[in-house]
Amino acid sequence: MQVFLPLPVLLASLALFQAAASATKAQTPSTAAISDAVNQAKVQVNKAFLDSRTRLKTAMSTEAPTTRQLSEYLKHAKGRTRTAIRNGQVWEESLKRLRQKATQTNVTDPSLDLTALSWEVGCDAPVPMVKCDENSPYRTITGDCNNRRNPALGAANRALARWLPAEYEDGLSLPFGWTPGKTRNGFPVPLAREVSNKIAGYLNEEDVLDQNRSLLFMQWGQVVDHDLDFAPDTELGSSEYSKAQCDEYCIQGDNCFPIMFPRNDEKVRTQGKCMPFFRAGFVCPSPPYQSLAREQINALTSFLDASLVYGPEPSLARRLRDLSSPLGLLAVNQEAWDHGLAYPPFDSKKPSPCEFINTTARVPCFLAGDSRASEQILLATSHTLLLREHNRLARELKRLNPQWDGEKLYQEARKILGAFIQIITFRDYLPIVLGDEMEKWIPPYQGYNQSVDPRISNVFTFAFRFGHLEVPATMSRLDENYQPWGPEAELPLHTLFFNTWRIVKDGGIDPLVRGLLAKKSKLMNQDKMMTGELRNKLFQPTHKIHGFDLAAINIQRGRDHGMPGYNSWRGFCDLSQPQTLEELRAVLKNEKLAKKLLDLYGTPDNIDIWIGGTAEPLVERGRVGPLLACLLGRQFQQIRDGDRFWWENPGVFTEKQRNALQKMSFSRLVCDNTHITKVPLHPFQANSYPHGFVDCSAIDKLDLSPWASVED
Repeated sequence: MQVFLPLPVLLASLALFQAAASATKAQTPSTAAISDAVNQAKVQVNKAFLDSRTRLKTAMSTEAPTTRQLSEYLKHAKGRTRTAIRNGQVWEESLKRLRQKATQTNVTDPSLDLTALSWEVGCDAPVPMVKCDENSPYRTITGDCNNRRNPALGAANRALARWLPAEYEDGLSLPFGWTPGKTRNGFPVPLAREVSNKIAGYLNEEDVLDQNRSLLFMQWGQVVDHDLDFAPDTELGSSEYSKAQCDEYCIQGDNCFPIMFPRNDEKVRTQGKCMPFFRAGFVCPSPPYQSLAREQINALTSFLDASLVYGPEPSLARRLRDLSSPLGLLAVNQEAWDHGLAYPPFDSKKPSPCEFINTTARVPCFLAGDSRASEQILLATSHTLLLREHNRLARELKRLNPQWDGEKLYQEARKILGAFIQIITFRDYLPIVLGDEMEKWIPPYQGYNQSVDPRISNVFTFAFRFGHLEVPATMSRLDENYQPWGPEAELPLHTLFFNTWRIVKDGGIDPLVRGLLAKKSKLMNQDKMMTGELRNKLFQPTHKIHGFDLAAINIQRGRDHGMPGYNSWRGFCDLSQPQTLEELRAVLKNEKLAKKLLDLYGTPDNIDIWIGGTAEPLVERGRVGPLLACLLGRQFQQIRDGDRFWWENPGVFTEKQRNALQKMSFSRLVCDNTHITKVPLHPFQANSYPHGFVDCSAIDKLDLSPWASVED
């Protein structure tokens, strides 16, 4: 089994060398040695990337791709992200080689010029510095140039921010649970799947539905998440083991970190010893190299900017546009229509996982600003609504301003749609997530502050996964009277992964949108945390393949990212840090759950952040516990206050435009972009037709007259 060699000793010696470099002339690897190590690492890593791409293409050409291959399609790095991840791997591999060489040649100090190493690897290459136009009223696609003092702050393809230092088994990159028998704070690290089985799972599949939240509440959370963060998988850096061997034989090594099943797990019989798991993509460390701990990438911009619609890099943004039209439109599907309304274009890359779900229908996945757009049917529906809204806005703006060219129309429509996502999130969504804690963490807007760091934090990518516990086991399609639609009105969730054919060939998005508005989210319950549809059947759209466990993935991913434990985050948020069963019981208000967690982890210090955070009782009128309220609240405040293009920031929109934007609503989005005529006044609250539903004529429209230009 191949295991990373670097040790905390390396970290210490490298830091010492950096400090003492000017005073002492240590014997260090020459520039030639650095160059040689980097060239060898590049050959190895490039081969791994090429092998991976070829293998995925071959796998997708078969009639029966595996669950892992379907999920790999979603997590596959592309474009600049791929380059940034590749460089991160070359950097880490080169460091490992140089250290080995130093040991073999009896060099006493394995220190080296990290600046020279970074330069040789090309660590700055993946994201060329954008030339910032200080006067542009529009965001860049990449998120660069938002902060004038630090133009890269919040841009795509940079490291996620650390609010607390990373905690790895070796201090550098190995996750806790990597080395058999190695403890954390003196206690064994439980298997991620065992924690999932004992804490997140439940036998009675009857969901507890949320009597106060519609299904839209769950779905909007995923829309927001997909606007803010994405860490694609890395590749195997070594040619010794292929991804296939990791997949089939559960061989842990390099970037393969399989989720092992406990001996008595029902999945052992059907799936073997493990569920394959690949570590998240990471980037080169940044000067001044105070820490060399692995840092995961955020492939998206950190801003709430509708990048899931427009893409986080210029080449994709161009692909998504209809450049043949002078109207500033996004490209739409030319092969299929929804009763006269547009769908997103199909992704032309063949083959597509969506085609395997129904080999007769053969409907490909959609192409959108985020590669996960077709992951499940309600997400694809949301993407469709947002695409239609952009094009509606662009056409309306053209009517008002016939002199505007396509670029101006595209940018103005994009700016309005970005404001829409910000408004819905902060006005309608976050108050019912944070409940009584809302004003504590997100006080009224005071204006843009360039000293606020808007970057998405590593821990937020786990805190925001609380939404996985709001997903019900089934999705419903409803007719004009909000009654069951068609012979298959209620569909099990696992059949809806990668399922674009149900939209395109079986009723369009209207029945699904009605389901979002009139059906309920699942309620997070300490005894019924995650539906079996996600905990046993993730990415199992057909009965021929075995499903994944999303709870176990969340736990394993936290370890992969070097997440500090539950109590570290409680301390960060100025909350008590329970040490005993009695103290944990008091925090969780549930003795049975506290005991189960302590039986697994030994100490509350070791509880994985995702399971600990989601297990807490909900704050008053909210849908998360105190720890997640803190982590989510801090992050959203920073996203808002550190964004120069925030919709409320004076100068971004005129006062009349801001007043008009406040009238926007999700219900109006539905009225303007579907054939639905009856909508709820409060779409995020649980609704039961016809109570609370009104005709579209009663819902405020966005008045675009403040955008009429006189000076152009």
